Amino acid sequence: MARYIFLLLFTLASVCSTAATGIWKSEVTGGTISYIATEAKLPLKDYSGNVTTVVYLENLNTTKISRYSNKKNVAWLLTQGYRVIELNYTGNKLAVSPYINNDIVAINKAIAKGSFCGFTDCSHEQSYVLFEGYRLMRNVPYFKDDPTVYNTPAEYKDGDYLCMDIIYPAKPVKAVPVVLSFSYSNSYAHFDAGKKTLTDQFKNQRLKLEYTLAAFSDSFLEGLPAIGMAWAIADHPKYCPWGKGKPANGREDTYKSYETNPDAARKVRSAVRTLREIGSKLGLSGNIGMYGFSRGSTAGSMAVGDKKAANIDTAGFNLGTSAQIQAAALGPGVFDYTQIYNSLNDGDGNLETRCIWAWGELSTNYPLWQSMGSAYLVQSTAPPVLFFYNTDDDKYYHDQIMSFKNKLDALQTSTSLLVNYGKGHSVPHTAESLNQLYSFFKKHLNISH
Repeated sequence: MARYIFLLLFTLASVCSTAATGIWKSEVTGGTISYIATEAKLPLKDYSGNVTTVVYLENLNTTKISRYSNKKNVAWLLTQGYRVIELNYTGNKLAVSPYINNDIVAINKAIAKGSFCGFTDCSHEQSYVLFEGYRLMRNVPYFKDDPTVYNTPAEYKDGDYLCMDIIYPAKPVKAVPVVLSFSYSNSYAHFDAGKKTLTDQFKNQRLKLEYTLAAFSDSFLEGLPAIGMAWAIADHPKYCPWGKGKPANGREDTYKSYETNPDAARKVRSAVRTLREIGSKLGLSGNIGMYGFSRGSTAGSMAVGDKKAANIDTAGFNLGTSAQIQAAALGPGVFDYTQIYNSLNDGDGNLETRCIWAWGELSTNYPLWQSMGSAYLVQSTAPPVLFFYNTDDDKYYHDQIMSFKNKLDALQTSTSLLVNYGKGHSVPHTAESLNQLYSFFKKHLNISH
């Protein structure tokens, strides 16, 4: 016994260097809660030198799925190099879904502003809010990029791996479903002219808080563990700055503000297959939902369709695994490029101007234009889809959603709408709208596989 205690203390000493305590003002409880912050002996850092951080929510008023104790789980996170900040909710009755999402938003905004629990060096793109019992796999490759698709920068010749992060309950008491989202922030290759070399400066930007969760008060994914689910966030399939990209020998910035197929669909289906394959080893059920907002909705919608295509389905990883999803919640996005001229000056000016540069005239190249959108990939069946949008957002989003919904309805797919949950181009963040989203996924994912 004495030897065991010595080994345990030795192990903790080898992975932890310092710990600090304090109190943090909680939006959820309305008061202060205590925290313990522990540094890893060998901390992981991002490209800027900031520390990859896990904010660990413990002693919640939710059902804990993991068989591991918080002490064991925190120790594991430290061995992986994460700074761990434990927030102790002491079983507060409000530490449940969707109220806990208010603190998730507050945490992300504080980290993005550079000050959380006394720390000014938490990574802005690789920090995570984890519920007790959850762990994460970071930077999991799901596709090797083809530099000739977007042709930028010119020095980018050998494709990088696009990656995802998977957040899952460790040793769960039951298999759980997972919701995947494609980031509405872009990771991309970067050439440093001063250093005359490609750098990793803009890799792994899928959770860059200033562009994603903090900017949009988006807590949906990180709040999924409160209803017993896992989540994953993947690099957007357009692997270059959102306002750039061009065909080979094409006009500069032809692809400004949109993605192209078959590249996007290949990546999306490969990501779903990769998540399902790895998830089977992590205790996930195999049921996968898709959550998408803005450019992330455009990308995620590629997983809805059932159409088989050799130029899509023979590319990427885990080709023997199913790429089928079981449900999708899609916000404002673009699903059918043949619809962009229905109304002019309705917010999609970049598409109206530039799509023709890539694909020629719509009237003479209709099949090519059609193949660029996710609606084209829906042939005979699709999983249930919930669409969400605000009517004061750019008008073309409403046009895109209703066009796609009408096609799904014609195939007798189950569709539903969540409308005017907020203002403008935004995600659901009220308790009522979050409950509607969570209820949708609980209904369609918590099923035997």
